Amino acid sequence: MNICVFCSAADLDDRYVKPARKFAELIGQGGHALVWGGSDTGLMKVMADGVQEAGGKLLGVSVEFLAHKARTNADEMVVTKDLAERKAQLLARADAVVVMVGGTGTLDEATEILELRKHGMHGKPVVLLNTAGFYDGLRSQFERMAAEGFLPIPLTELVFFAEDGAGALAYLEEQVNIEG
Repeated sequence: MNICVFCSAADLDDRYVKPARKFAELIGQGGHALVWGGSDTGLMKVMADGVQEAGGKLLGVSVEFLAHKARTNADEMVVTKDLAERKAQLLARADAVVVMVGGTGTLDEATEILELRKHGMHGKPVVLLNTAGFYDGLRSQFERMAAEGFLPIPLTELVFFAEDGAGALAYLEEQVNIEG
């Protein structure tokens, strides 16, 4: 399975790095490929290192203005002209999507992927990996959106909240086997 992971390129606290490293190892050990933003910095590097060291493949999609930060030893690296093309390529190469901790770029990626899913533009499972409660506020907002009629599909069909990488991977493996 090709798992697209959206996450930060920033160096982060161990409360985010350690669970990310464990999740990356699970992806690699499971024989899965990481589809990611291609950066060799921050949490993106942690994920790429962990997947690669555990025997998984790396499929990177960078963007021209960040190409100087791209990982040089990925199994595949594509460089797109802009962020919109990058997001489209990431989704096209993935069987499933996991949104990890991150800033505005990660939030932008998450909301676009969820909006496309909401409108039936893709049926790939989407997981918000809620490491250290990072997405508790967003979960509350989504629950309010659902309760007040802003979501045309049930929240459980839109996104799955996982508390750890093992739970995220188990959900994805189950969903991809059901759907494909």
